[in-house]
This record gives sequence, C-alpha cells and structure tokens, in this order.
Amino acid sequence: MTGPGPPLLLMLSAAHPATDVRIVAKEGAALAAAGFRLRHLAPSSAPALAGAVPESLHGVALETFAGPRRWAGRLCGIPALARRAAALRPAVIHAHEPDSWLAALLAARRCGARVVLDVHEHYPSRLDPALPAALRPLLAPLARAAMRLACRAMAARADAVVLAKDGLAADFAGARRCIAVRNYANPVQVTPRRHAAGPPILLHLGALGASRGALLLPALLARLPGARLRLVGRFTDGSETEFWSRARALGVAGRIEALGWMEREAALRVAAACDIGLVLFQPGLENHRLALPHKLFDCMLAGLPVIVPDFAEEVRAVVREADCGLVVDVAEVPRLAEAVRALADPALRARLGARGRRAALGRFGWAAEAARLVRLYHGLLAAPAAGASPAGPARPAAGAFRTSQR
Repeated sequence: MTGPGPPLLLMLSAAHPATDVRIVAKEGAALAAAGFRLRHLAPSSAPALAGAVPESLHGVALETFAGPRRWAGRLCGIPALARRAAALRPAVIHAHEPDSWLAALLAARRCGARVVLDVHEHYPSRLDPALPAALRPLLAPLARAAMRLACRAMAARADAVVLAKDGLAADFAGARRCIAVRNYANPVQVTPRRHAAGPPILLHLGALGASRGALLLPALLARLPGARLRLVGRFTDGSETEFWSRARALGVAGRIEALGWMEREAALRVAAACDIGLVLFQPGLENHRLALPHKLFDCMLAGLPVIVPDFAEEVRAVVREADCGLVVDVAEVPRLAEAVRALADPALRARLGARGRRAALGRFGWAAEAARLVRLYHGLLAAPAAGASPAGPARPAAGAFRTSQR
C-alpha cells in the first residue's frame, strides 16, 4: 500500500494546527520512535500557528492545506479532505475531530487504510453554544443525542478509538478497540522552580478567555497586594479588550505581563520562574468538567503548586492523588484569593511543587500512555482493516479486539 519502507501513518486534522502538542509531540513522536513513518496533514488556517511550519517535527513530517475555519466550510470540505488523505496511500489514518473522522472513513474506502478516531473533547456538548440561548434547554439534549449517535456510528466503522481522557468513553460504545491514551505529562528538560519568600508570581498558561477565567484575574490581583501575573497564550474569544479595561480600572495592569503564545520549551522556562499555576476553567461546559489540559502537567513539571476547579473531575483527581495543589471554587474571586494566600509559605509551595513534578514524571507521565498507543498500532497492522472489501480478508467480528481502558 505504501511502497518500500515502514508503513505510512497519517495523522489527519481538520482544525488542529500542524504542530499540535498531543498529535505531534506526544502521539506522533511515540510512533516515530517505534519505527513508524508519520505525516500530519493539517489546515494552514488553524489557530495557534506561529510563523512558518517546519517540514518535520519530532520525527513527524508536516503538511498543510488551505482549509476553512468555520464549521460550515469544514463540513463542505470533508470530501476534498478525504481525497487528499486517500492520495497519500497511508496504512492507517488517525483522525482528530469529528469531520476528519468522517473524511478518514471515506478515504479508507478508497485506499483500504485502517482508521483510528482520536477523541480530544466531549463533542456532543460542543454544539450547545451554537444553539439559540432561549431554546437551548429544549434543543441541547436533542442535539447531544444526535451527535452521540453520529460518534457511535463512526466508531463502529473504525478500527480503533483512542480517548484523551477516561470520561469520554460513554459516547463510543460499539468501537472495536477503545483505549485510553491519556493526555498525561510529556517531560521536557526544565529546571524546576526554586521557591523563595516574597509576593507570588501567578501563571496562566494556554488559551485565554472568559470561560477560562481570564476576566477574574484583574480582580484577583486587586486582592493580592504585590502579587504579579504572567500570561503565556492568546485570547481566543474576543475578551482581551475587556480584560485590560478591568485591569486598568483596578490599577493592576502594571503587574501583568502578557507574553503571548510560546513554543512549549520556552513556556516551561517561564513557568519555572513563577510560583503558582492557575487552571481556571469556569463551570457550565462539559468539556471543562472533563478537562485534562497540557497546562496542568506543564505546571507540575515546572515544580509549581496549582490551583484548580473543584468541579473538573479529572483535573481534581490528578491534583488530589498527587497532593500538588489546591482544589477550589474558581468562579469566586474571594476563594481564589484565599487559595493564593494559603500558598504564601515558600516551603509549602516547594513541597507541593516537588510532589507534582514527581507525579508528572511518574504516575501521570506520558511513557505508559505512549507504550499503549504503540501496542495498539502493532496490533492494528497485524489485523485486517475494518473497512476491508468483501473480496479482501475477513473482517474481524465487532468487539473482537476490545481492550480495557485501564
């Protein structure tokens, strides 16, 4: 199918950037290290791209295409994306969003590739914000049910489903293989924080916006005389003007450093010069309840104690098991300020930070997840594809390869 040499594994994205951390630095790098040949096909219009895309990264060849960013355009572009994927003649297509899942399944009919669906988010609830607010209570359950049926239908046609977090499994009943490859810490070289006395430096990594608690940060600083805030990331919801307006009105703008988007290694160096990591997902979104973000583990790797939402089940479980921070109601600025004050002692911050770093390098490290992904691929390439034609090898029975998430 792919000619001489290792089989081509195609990472296919309709929205994720070409250099996405999970796709390239975690999954792609793990599979490349195992001897597979990797290519990531992604839209050049995806957000979070800074500068020119390199030809390859972490052993993964990168290829971009001009694709629309809005959902309507992405849906209309599925046939073209399928044709582009099939033309590469991959052995496996590993797709990363619902529209790229469908494109992968269509491409597999052309080229005989196996298909892996990678589930990053809780997609049924992603439709909620698009519904009219007045009708949302009535329409949201119907929209979620329809999306859940679509997810299960595509999962039933795929060769495997890979879950970035455990809480996503319920929407993919019927998948032949359904395994968790959790979004745990991918270690990079960083000298952890040496905590010292003095007003704390707070850190927020990643995308910024109202739903991620950004608009609470000026009021939080106003309650913490001398504290400073570093922001590494971009505003993604148009709330940046309101953020700075609030900061100026409260007299704290001078204590905020907005450093913009950075490559991960540079962001970790900034993190290691801060004191407390903030994960401020706000309640009301299912994806926030089930979140397992890179920034949590990056703060842990940098030796920072973290303050995280009490409603975010998977984040809360990590922090409590590792005993590396505080779990609070992040929708209330007074509770956030109390949590920061509770971490005033640098010796306490050092203990919590050291525990978090140990957990990120061990229990919540990427190595075991990477090994599980590599085992999946070895099994996939030794078995007939789910979409094999009737004239080809016999198709495995549904459920024959199901594996435990644990």
